[in-house]
Amino acid sequence: MVRAVTLFAVLCVMVLLRGTPAHTQSKSNTLLTQELANLENKEVLMLTVEYGPGQSSAPHRHNAHTFVYVLEGAVVMGVQGKDPVKLEAGQTFYESPDDVHAVARNASDTRSAKILVTMIKEKGAPATVPVK
Repeated sequence: MVRAVTLFAVLCVMVLLRGTPAHTQSKSNTLLTQELANLENKEVLMLTVEYGPGQSSAPHRHNAHTFVYVLEGAVVMGVQGKDPVKLEAGQTFYESPDDVHAVARNASDTRSAKILVTMIKEKGAPATVPVK
């Protein structure tokens, strides 16, 4: 009986851990928000995003011109309707304001990855909007 209870407890913990979304663990740090004087109601947002091993982001939109530069490690990026691409340190990726960012994940299960993101967006608009 004790063995059955122990096995049940282990299985419950495994189910709980498996159900934890990896995207909740990525870390972002805003570096700059700057209004653009010559572009009415536009601003630039610069931030870094760090993905731990195996981490990802849920599908989302930026509603902005979004430029990604890989600082460390490797990531897989993809927008809806196009094949995802693997990017390593020094490589770039672009998303238009109409794109749905369908794939954003660390390419490694053992190493962290860090990207620099620069967006040109509507002043005060959220940087990321979830997609269902």
